[in-house]
Amino acid sequence: MSGAYDELLDATIQHLEELRSRGRRHVVVSPETLRALALPVTSPQPIPRPEVRPRAKAAPPSFSVVTASVAHPASQAKPVTEIPLALPGKNLPAPQPLDPKVKAAAFARLRERALACQKCAHLAASRKTVVFGVGNPDAQIMFVGEAPGADEDKQGEPFVGLAGELLTRIIQATGLQRNDVYIANILKCRPDTPGQASGNRKPSPEEMAACIPFLHEQIDLIQPKVLVALGATAVEGLLGKTLGITKLRGTWKTYRDIPLMPTYHPAYLLRNQAITEKRKVWEDMLAVMEKLGMTISAKQRNFFLKS
Repeated sequence: MSGAYDELLDATIQHLEELRSRGRRHVVVSPETLRALALPVTSPQPIPRPEVRPRAKAAPPSFSVVTASVAHPASQAKPVTEIPLALPGKNLPAPQPLDPKVKAAAFARLRERALACQKCAHLAASRKTVVFGVGNPDAQIMFVGEAPGADEDKQGEPFVGLAGELLTRIIQATGLQRNDVYIANILKCRPDTPGQASGNRKPSPEEMAACIPFLHEQIDLIQPKVLVALGATAVEGLLGKTLGITKLRGTWKTYRDIPLMPTYHPAYLLRNQAITEKRKVWEDMLAVMEKLGMTISAKQRNFFLKS
């Protein structure tokens, strides 16, 4: 498919998911658009844009069109078709394991596309490198952070600064190693900070929406058993929720049919080193371990508990 077709498809999916998140269950489409959509992609006739205005915002989970019914209003307006949007996890086939060679080739192509991405011109101009992601492509656990910082931008790997060192220790406390899991971010470029010599800023909704298709493809290729969202921005980028990580952490959510555990970002624990806060993150990781059926020792259960 052409790049223009892919961009149009991404924008359409993003807008439909935004409508679904606001409670809409149907989109209105004219007969002309339906006929055009029925044409094969190789047809010389161009496929017109759907009669909705794309608004990039939240990350789109998979969905499918399942039924259609035609409504004929009494006025002279043209008849339209209402197409229900299937909820994530409904009428979707279970993912099938990919051939290792096919997966490796797909990962390589995805990485090349991400490294060459120019969707956000201001980020492409200011970045030192694209921080694609790192870890085991067959991982059961995938950690998703916010965006690269200065250290990650220099090294091209997520979570390599002080917060990354703490995340590594958390992973090791579960009995796993860093290379057993997969680590990625909502944004693959460091958010630019014009006029600032140091520091970071939160990615904008538009930047997250432009970049998250890469994360979707990573998730679809890895097929993790559990996702762990690190911090409020990661949760906002994945779920579109801005309630605050304090209210969301420790409660299971679902993203692209995968259990998702929101928890505090390791940087928060560096700022607030209270045992009670460390214990909250560890409780979230215990829930992840239980979800995966991992063995949990008495010592692990008692981490950060007072004697």
